Amino acid sequence: MTPEERLKDSFLLFLAYVWVRVLSLPKPTRIQRDIADFLANGPRRRFIAAFRGVGKTFLTAAYIVWRLWREPDLKIMVVSANERFAHKIASFIHTLIGSEDVITREVVPWSNLQARSGQKNSTLEFDVGPAGPSKDPSVAAFGITGQMTGGRGDVMLFDDVEVPKNSETEALREKLVDRMGEAAAILKPGGETIILGTFQSMASIYRGLREKGYEMRIWPARYPLAKKMHLYDDLAPMLREDLEADPALAKPVASSLGGSPTDPDRFDDMDLMERETEWGAAGFTLQFMLDTSLSDADKFPLKGRDLIVMDTADSVAPERVAWGSSPELVHKDIDNVGFDGDRLHAPMYRAKEFLKYTGTLLEIDPSGSGTDETAYAVTKFLNGYIYLRKWGGYVDGHGDTTLAALARIAKDENVSLIRVEGNFGDGMFSRLLEPHLRRAGVKAALENHKVSGQKEVRIINNLLPVLKSHRLVMDTEAAREDIESARRMRTKGSTVGLERSGLYQLTHLHHARGALRHDDRVDVLSNAISYWQDYLNLDAREAEAERKRKADEEFERKIFESRIFGQPAQAGHRRRGRGRRR
Repeated sequence: MTPEERLKDSFLLFLAYVWVRVLSLPKPTRIQRDIADFLANGPRRRFIAAFRGVGKTFLTAAYIVWRLWREPDLKIMVVSANERFAHKIASFIHTLIGSEDVITREVVPWSNLQARSGQKNSTLEFDVGPAGPSKDPSVAAFGITGQMTGGRGDVMLFDDVEVPKNSETEALREKLVDRMGEAAAILKPGGETIILGTFQSMASIYRGLREKGYEMRIWPARYPLAKKMHLYDDLAPMLREDLEADPALAKPVASSLGGSPTDPDRFDDMDLMERETEWGAAGFTLQFMLDTSLSDADKFPLKGRDLIVMDTADSVAPERVAWGSSPELVHKDIDNVGFDGDRLHAPMYRAKEFLKYTGTLLEIDPSGSGTDETAYAVTKFLNGYIYLRKWGGYVDGHGDTTLAALARIAKDENVSLIRVEGNFGDGMFSRLLEPHLRRAGVKAALENHKVSGQKEVRIINNLLPVLKSHRLVMDTEAAREDIESARRMRTKGSTVGLERSGLYQLTHLHHARGALRHDDRVDVLSNAISYWQDYLNLDAREAEAERKRKADEEFERKIFESRIFGQPAQAGHRRRGRGRRR
């Protein structure tokens, strides 16, 4: 076998040649060779996430050249977040084809791939010399929002199509998924799709690739800590085998964010420490550990784990409950619709004494358009805690079915006040609801209120203090029904899924305008919480005064009813000191 045939036969040999004799780089590292092997021998649909600086784009560009050398009639489509990024990748592929051997100063063995006279030969789209006549270029570069229809490809390379700017909101992410779907539709039968990317958050579009049949591989810069392994289901098998052979690799030594370096020939401990200092904990965790947890904590402030989830009654509640987060308190039978690890928990403690609620409210947010829900939340109040008894929505809008159902809820829960957000219809919904309330025998007061300001900011500002202080108690059945009702809507053929769930909306909301396509349920909960804010503050002051009063009484009891002076005092008079003469 000639040297040229050996290069054609093995991508790893080809890569070593490109690295050393074309790019004047050191030999490919162990991690780079592992990524190269996955590129050359992986399934038709594969996703690669590797730490910043490992050279995954260079590796893939070399793979494209190798494939064209072996099969010159292949059609390659390079797609990135915008045309400029895609152009840079295609330009690098074009440069590799026209390079020379830096040692011999001769043309590279695949120099015959250079375009001939009359072929397309721009860096945005070009042909390779041996390719037969075709309307499609050998290599073409596109932005993800560009015009791709009409072309056909054997290999689709998506390189960082998801960036913060085009994936900030749910609507933008849905548009991105649609565009990737359109691009995949022009793939020739038997073609392959390679996706290179970095998760921008746990809401990343890449998270759904496994369900679409992609094999996913992740190569972080440090071995994951043992407590973080649940975030690395797709850790490269080579790294997983390393950890099985030597668990000490996962121990934090030079960094608290990860274990030993996975590619010390590329980035050793000192180099990674410098990068951690430069990028900060959140940046390093995202870009080098491929872990979104710290950035998610900042971006998505509302957490399901801050709720107290327990069975509640319609008229009474425990005198006191206490939040807990230990593993044994997790509600394992309730699916997690938040991000990884954000589970719902039962309380650590609940008092045996029960008291009647001191306030009850049905909050309603009428739908503003055909795609919105008329959302509702039944909340009740006791001793500084807000109890979320019922939470849901109806797609019927202002229909009699919805109005009658809301009246039944008000009756069953014996609410004393019904509030309706009046931003739409100027009180029309309340006038439509009144006769249904009368027929149901509901005696509650009915009032309208209006809200203002950017919705996302207002919701977060209302909910965050209550959640962080663990003052919101959610009924267990309400949590189950919230998730199941969203699933039933999807089962019936709706285009929406769990985004109709209030818990999903709560955990996926952030400050960007239009962050969620559907936010009806979390919005109505926010309105209900805002009503109780003054009561929360007042209750805290009263509770403090009550504690002080009881402490004073206890002090007096110990002074006047104890054996401090030798024997218990008698009620109604003082006992003289023992030994005092008459």
